[in-house]
Amino acid sequence: MSVENLGEIVIAPHVLEVITGIASAKVEGVHSLHNKRIADGLSKKALNRGVYLESDEEGNLTADIYVYLEYGVNVPAVSMDIQRAVKTAVSNYADIDVSAVNIHVVGIVPIETPKPELKDLFGEDFLDEE
Repeated sequence: MSVENLGEIVIAPHVLEVITGIASAKVEGVHSLHNKRIADGLSKKALNRGVYLESDEEGNLTADIYVYLEYGVNVPAVSMDIQRAVKTAVSNYADIDVSAVNIHVVGIVPIETPKPELKDLFGEDFLDEE
């Protein structure tokens, strides 16, 4: 099979953050994502909503994800599900391997707490396609 080079493909970091955030939020047992810093919630530039991506000199991509989980779930199992979901989604949609997915569970949410809408995660209109 021959590969034809048609030009350069550049994927913006925000796109990877959206893919990571959606993949995380869709995991059973995840209530919501949480910003690491209070300033992230106030800044219009900080659109990551609990997703922080970093790339080192060798090009290895690391994701740090800050989540609230639903009460009663197995925390390690849900965390591993998030790790698998993120690695799979970023690989499938962007053809990029994530070297590490670090999950930071910042809280447990009571059962009766309403779960936020997925479309509110990043405020993107294209999420209405579901």
